[in-house]
Amino acid sequence: MYRIFIVEDDREIAAGIAAALTSWGFECRVAGAFSDIMAEFQAFGPHLVLLDIMLPFYNGYHWCGEIRKVSRVPVIFLSSASDNMNIILAVNMGGDDFIAKPFDAEVLTAKVQALLRRSYDFVESPVLSHRGLRLSTMDCSLVYAGQKLELTKNEYRILLTLLERKGSIVSRERLMQRLWETDSFVDDNTLTVNVNRLRKKLAGLGLRDYITTRHGQGYMVECDEN
Repeated sequence: MYRIFIVEDDREIAAGIAAALTSWGFECRVAGAFSDIMAEFQAFGPHLVLLDIMLPFYNGYHWCGEIRKVSRVPVIFLSSASDNMNIILAVNMGGDDFIAKPFDAEVLTAKVQALLRRSYDFVESPVLSHRGLRLSTMDCSLVYAGQKLELTKNEYRILLTLLERKGSIVSRERLMQRLWETDSFVDDNTLTVNVNRLRKKLAGLGLRDYITTRHGQGYMVECDEN
């Protein structure tokens, strides 16, 4: 079941959105503490966020920027200010779509379903598992021994690529290409920093030497569990 986080301070609108999406089988949560949206976001772990622009304390652009620091989850902006400048700003801040108010509930639901399909349905498996580690392709997090760890976009891409080809050496050039696909234009030194940071995070969970180096060739995740 997909989880939808609704960040809308108009309670009537929020309740209407939640009712419409719940009727289609989605699990919805409406934000309550607008001074700390990220705490609710991280606790709920949504697959998609519906984000109003005009909010108490901080606007939707601010919260989208905060979300993008930790997650690639799809974000749809909602606003009565549907001029070109707001639409462009929404996209530039990391939004995936923009819906102008007032909107029809059926149109909103169709857009949510379409974005979820594009974001998740073409992933072969929502979870990659190896040696007790579970990497979620939905929220870019990993779980090991009951501990959950959020990864940056680059760390997630590196680990995903290595797990997709576990038992094989993945060249540094291939890893950099995967990072470039997400508009992260990294150089050789940046890749080294990201790999080392990922290794430290894995070691912190008890997974030392999970990623091995093949000097002059690249990196790999070993197939055997010994």
